[in-house]
This record gives sequence, C-alpha cells and structure tokens, in this order.
Amino acid sequence: MTEIEGFILAGGASSRMGADKAHLRLGGRTLVGRAADALRHVSSKVSVVSSKPDAGAFGLPVVPDVFERRGAAGGLHAALAHASAEWGAVLSCDLPFVTGALFERLVSLRGPDSDAVAPLQADGRPQPLCALYARARCLRVLEELLRAGELRPRVLLSRVRTRWVPHAELADLDGAQRFFQNVNTPEDFAEALTVAEGRRRKADESDFLF
Repeated sequence: MTEIEGFILAGGASSRMGADKAHLRLGGRTLVGRAADALRHVSSKVSVVSSKPDAGAFGLPVVPDVFERRGAAGGLHAALAHASAEWGAVLSCDLPFVTGALFERLVSLRGPDSDAVAPLQADGRPQPLCALYARARCLRVLEELLRAGELRPRVLLSRVRTRWVPHAELADLDGAQRFFQNVNTPEDFAEALTVAEGRRRKADESDFLF
C-alpha cells in the first residue's frame, strides 16, 4: 500500500447544507471518518485536504490548499502536490457510501499506461472525486488547467490517460447502487440517514439469525 496515499477532500463551503458537511455524523462516524475507513483499504497514510481552522479535529494529517478558493480542483491539486507516493487515492467526504471494496477494485484496474482510474456512475457521469491519480503526470496537467482558470476536475481526466470504469464493472460490489449518492443538502443528509439506519437494522437482524 506504500505506493498509494489517501486524501479526503473536506474543504468545501457546504453552503447548501448550512453546516460543515465534514463533521456530520452518519452511522456513528463523521463523513470524514467514513471516507478514511474506505481509503485505508488501499493506503496506510490518509490525510484531510482542507484549509479550515478546525481541520485537525479529525485526528488525521491536514493538507492545506495551495491554490486558494479553487473548489474541488484546488483540493485535488493540494493532494497531489503533497503526496510522496506514486499514486493518490482521492475521495470527497460528501460521498459517504463509498467503500473500501470500491477502491480495491479501482486499484486492481490500474494498468501500465494509466494516469488515472475513475469510475462512471450508472448514468455515465464521471466521478473525479472518487478516483486514483498518478501523481507526477496528473499534477503537471492540473497545474496547467488551474492557471488557465479551468476548475472542473473531470477536465483533468479528459487530458490524461484515464482508465474509465463503467458501472457494470462495479455492480457486483456490495452497496454499488449507493456509491455515488451525494450529500449536499439537508434533504440529502436525511435520506442518507435513512439508508444508514436501514443497513444497521439489516446487520442487526443478520447477527440475530446467526
């Protein structure tokens, strides 16, 4: 796992949520904690990317932005600029149902000609904030994009050799239908709480049966 370093993007403004998403608790863990659990399946070192004053509250190393106020692209840049490993595994904290099994699958799909490995949602949309990036190649291209004012991480994936992973290649994993359920609003969070509670009850029932 030493060739992969994990990074949780947690520096967003959370304007639609009305509270800092990173500190929300789901299934007894903060959203940052859930992301860290997933990333630890492929990396022994996991950091939080954020310039917020309380970013150290999660007990993880903190990586501040280099390009300030550049949104997710700035957070991705900070991760890759800080990484000492060959690859960076990046996950936004507002994707609370991503699992370690998903990242293990992405790692298994890296090839010698891959600069990035990124999943596609069932509707075909890319997920650049739950992906693997080869540090050297991607950092150079991302810096060029940021200096040109391009802030869409998916554009980076279009400029490097990306191994796209269709949803069909992930559908066999437990919870795949919820991997990219995003938590941006109070309504999103309420739905996520309902899902997490349903999973807890199902697990409790399974323990009882066996």
